[in-house]
Amino acid sequence: MKAVVVCPGRGTYGKGELGSLTRLHGGAPLLAVYEAIRAEAGQPALAALDGAAAFGPGHLDGGNAAALIHAMTVLDARALRGVEVLAVTGNSMGWYGALAVAGALSEADGFRLANGMGGLMARQGAGGQVVYPVMGEDWRPDPAARAGVLAAAEAAGLRLSIDLGGMLVLAGEEAGLARFEAGVPKAGQFPLRLPGHAAFHTPLVAPVAAAGRAAFGALGWRQPAVPMVDGRGAIWWPGASDAGRLADYTLGHQVVAPYDFARAIAVAAREFAPDAFIVTGPGTTLGGAVAQGLILAGWRGMGDKAAFQARQAAAPLLLSMGREDQRGLVT
Repeated sequence: MKAVVVCPGRGTYGKGELGSLTRLHGGAPLLAVYEAIRAEAGQPALAALDGAAAFGPGHLDGGNAAALIHAMTVLDARALRGVEVLAVTGNSMGWYGALAVAGALSEADGFRLANGMGGLMARQGAGGQVVYPVMGEDWRPDPAARAGVLAAAEAAGLRLSIDLGGMLVLAGEEAGLARFEAGVPKAGQFPLRLPGHAAFHTPLVAPVAAAGRAAFGALGWRQPAVPMVDGRGAIWWPGASDAGRLADYTLGHQVVAPYDFARAIAVAAREFAPDAFIVTGPGTTLGGAVAQGLILAGWRGMGDKAAFQARQAAAPLLLSMGREDQRGLVT
């Protein structure tokens, strides 16, 4: 199988994922490396967080959440069997996972980056995020709905943070978030505030970018071993990428500018034509965004949810490692 690997970001490790890191990867030598990095920084052990009796505020802390998600991402990618990885991409914080999976950072340095940037966001990040859909239940592209949501966000003083294709993550200060929530129609659980999240991918977190450059600019940045598609849809090619520019993007633009995950998926599909997209764990929540990104790209003629489901039933083109039935197909 030839595949694009997709690394998830914040919000994918929830109460349903408690215990999954230890169950799937307990005893892995790399997990011991991660634990040593956490211990050196005086942080709670991943095993203790993963083995907690209940999901709580500690799991939502930026540093803890980032570490749990990154560890699962990289260990899942290492568990792939019978898969030729054509390229790697990620959503938001998943970009740090992509760097480690693709070899642009060592696995230890990739963890230091994700763990450290998560902690910096928790301590220095300002503002918050809210999610709102721009597609109906049929997943048909709706440019008018998208334009309307963006206009409402601008009127409330919010900025686009992450473009997930069928949903937009909007970010700003508390007053703007409240204005937006009061001004848009309720759509099921939306507008949905993301607890514990700062205004990622906006200028409000510029201090975090500056602190990140100071702390992680000297990591062992290098060219990737496989292509990476970033949050602009740009491709970092093996043998043709500048490691310094990669560090600058990761600790600069990637932090303070919108992250276009839908475009990253479209570029990955069109440029690499994989048999499937494999989303690493934890969780399964990113699968819908990948599918919606493929629909927006018109990949393989898919124009709505029904068309995607028909293709998926005939020959799975989206595999989530957080699902046991799909995990077995790639491990």
